[in-house]
Amino acid sequence: MAAHALLGLCRPPLGLAAARFSQRAASETEYRSVYSLDKLYPPRQDGDAAASAPEETQPAALDIPLARLTVSYCRSSGPGGQHVNKVNTKAEVRFHLASADWIPEPVRQKMALMHRNKINRAGELIVNSEESRYQMRNLAICLEKIRTMVTEATEKPKVVSKETTQKLIERVEKMNRERLRQKKIHSNIKQSRKADFD
Repeated sequence: MAAHALLGLCRPPLGLAAARFSQRAASETEYRSVYSLDKLYPPRQDGDAAASAPEETQPAALDIPLARLTVSYCRSSGPGGQHVNKVNTKAEVRFHLASADWIPEPVRQKMALMHRNKINRAGELIVNSEESRYQMRNLAICLEKIRTMVTEATEKPKVVSKETTQKLIERVEKMNRERLRQKKIHSNIKQSRKADFD
């Protein structure tokens, strides 16, 4: 009897519990995860971006159309305990590179050369990530990898001046001379160790 009385004191009244439940249900409909795509990659406002910074100082971010990508999830490999065996956290993003009109044509051609080991026979560029234990974070990492690939293909190669090229050639020749000198010293040491039986 005393235990039931103590239990009654510990429990909140029924009306208070119902009010808390209704508040929680109302807040869950508005709740969005920290790892949702709109928080990781917020939509770009063109007017605000143009007003805040000129185009010369900050390059425009690549807008990746999620509708044109094929996203799939599977089990991650490697350690992680039982969590690995029951949750599909590894994200794999693929898209047909030749028909991706949101990437300029010369950039697509350069990407096909640079990342030919990531393109399958169907011509799809495959990017995957299993760094995180969260699906949405792995998807965000995949999208960031695609952005990095496009940025690397967009960059023009640096032009090396004649003076720098000459310095590099001289440095290599000096290293070769030193290597041959050390080789000659080592050979003389080996020759001196041989016993002369004549």
